[in-house]
Amino acid sequence: MNAIVSIICYKQKTLKDNKHPLMLRITKDGKRKYHSLGIAVHPQHWDFQKNKPKPNCPDRDLINKLILAKETEYQQQILELAATQKQYTAASLVENKQKKFQLKTVKEFYQQLIKEFEENNKVGNRLIYKTSFNSLKAFTQSELNFYFSDIDKNWLQAYEKWQRNKGNKETTISLQFRTLRSAYNKAIEEKAASKNDYPFDDFKIGKFKTKTRKRAISKDDVKQIITTESNKDTPLRKLAKDIFTFSYLCGGIPFVDISNLTMKNIQRGRLLYTRQKTHGDINLQLCDQAREIIKRYSSHQKNAIYLFPILNANIHKTELQKQNRRHKVLAQINKELKELASELGIESKVTTYVARHSFASVLKKSGVNVALISEALGHTDLKTTQIYLDSFENTQIDAAMQNLL
Repeated sequence: MNAIVSIICYKQKTLKDNKHPLMLRITKDGKRKYHSLGIAVHPQHWDFQKNKPKPNCPDRDLINKLILAKETEYQQQILELAATQKQYTAASLVENKQKKFQLKTVKEFYQQLIKEFEENNKVGNRLIYKTSFNSLKAFTQSELNFYFSDIDKNWLQAYEKWQRNKGNKETTISLQFRTLRSAYNKAIEEKAASKNDYPFDDFKIGKFKTKTRKRAISKDDVKQIITTESNKDTPLRKLAKDIFTFSYLCGGIPFVDISNLTMKNIQRGRLLYTRQKTHGDINLQLCDQAREIIKRYSSHQKNAIYLFPILNANIHKTELQKQNRRHKVLAQINKELKELASELGIESKVTTYVARHSFASVLKKSGVNVALISEALGHTDLKTTQIYLDSFENTQIDAAMQNLL
């Protein structure tokens, strides 16, 4: 049912000069919403049956024009909502129309988004938009004190060319454009930018190839990284090897989830945790080598909350502090892994994420069910991943893990 728009003289409220305010009244689904028009009329000048000013009203022409304009404005909005089959209430219709269009520069709006993400502890989103913000500043060599309307198809093509000249990968370029498009859309929703200037109808982001190159290494290379020992190994090198090994032997557990582990995640010889990215529950049997790594770190960290020496509960309290710490440690660990791989003659670029891909690749080549491995890791669809994980018994997963070494 569409809303009914009417202008009434609101007798329930009387002003000091004995006038009543004129109110816009929206009625829908048995509910009403009122909004003042900022004009008051004396009751002797208002026809309450016809809801319009009487011929003797001093401001009759002005009031009639205002009524016509407001009714037309809201009727147009109702027709647009009906045509697009969007749901609305009397309250949401009024509130949406009262939003004032206030242009904001790209800098102002990005900073607003980044602040909101930080306040809501959405540190992942904050980092993505902060990176996009810095990329745009570097491209324009400015503080971004211009409006979204200045971003047109030619501007986007120049931005793409600039990124390619920098040597950015296709996935990186795609992420930068998707983030910019998202910021533009959010600005339109908040009436900080105009839809009329939107450039992404002409500049298609789908053209970017986002399928990532396989990053797995062979089982023999994995064994080299896990088993190679040297008297020159520093504590950081040992930690890097242990993180890589633990990830590989524990279902390709990502670094962010490793950093969050506590002894509460270890129960009856099994690893139980909830993935930060997908919020899916993981339940895996720990092999002897993984248990040995846990024992080694738990015995060296008395009174520590976290299993691995990545986060410190006394120092890293906010989500932003945790994220910054993970980013720093991950960079150090990946640097050690790359150097180790080079020393071992492994040509591939080795990082902690390679352990996750290698876990899947090695089991697949061993003949383990692809649905149990590849889909479970979510290389293409994380939602499908969790569906597949839930459909297999622990015994099936445990049996598959026996093929890793």
